[in-house]
Amino acid sequence: MKYKAFLFDMNGTMIDDMPYHIQAWHRILNELGAGISIERMKEECYGKNDELLERIFPGRFSPEEKKKMSWEKEKQYQDSFRPHLRLLDGLAEVLAKAKKDGIKMAIGSAAIMFNIDFVVDELQIRKYFDALISADEVRISKPDPETFLVCAEKLGVAPENCLVFEDSPKGVEAAARAGMDCAVITSLHEKEDFDGISNIVRFMKDYTAFSW
Repeated sequence: MKYKAFLFDMNGTMIDDMPYHIQAWHRILNELGAGISIERMKEECYGKNDELLERIFPGRFSPEEKKKMSWEKEKQYQDSFRPHLRLLDGLAEVLAKAKKDGIKMAIGSAAIMFNIDFVVDELQIRKYFDALISADEVRISKPDPETFLVCAEKLGVAPENCLVFEDSPKGVEAAARAGMDCAVITSLHEKEDFDGISNIVRFMKDYTAFSW
């Protein structure tokens, strides 16, 4: 196998939590008068929280206000999702085997570290990862390739030797721009949503059939 590192997006890729993020944002933004549908919210739910707020309400909120709303949203998300928090089927086995085989692993997510810590510590999987890259560690989030390039740099692995696991078209685009292959988890999007992206090596609903 040519891959020396596995890079995981987190939300929707390791855990099936994207509906909880979408619902939390949908509630908060519509209370502020956004008037957007769940389908529109699904499309907008990518990147850093302040980037999302700026797309919906350009120029309306100060950095301090956006930070406060971001924390409120994350607390709502964690409270609602905690009872359902678990790894996607087969992922625990993949993490254990990859660690045993000497494959380096990192999480590269647009989530803030508060949420990454929530997931890796609640699930007790921190031991598997050599790097955790959050929104706080990059200037521009996906589809910019910076997140995955920083992961590769931290692991000391060339981009072409990294396999990315993603669930969103924006994330897969980021992997492609980083020069990395990608395995797509179809937890939120259908195969058709990824038309025209050439770095995809496989689609899978979870990790039960993934092997190397």
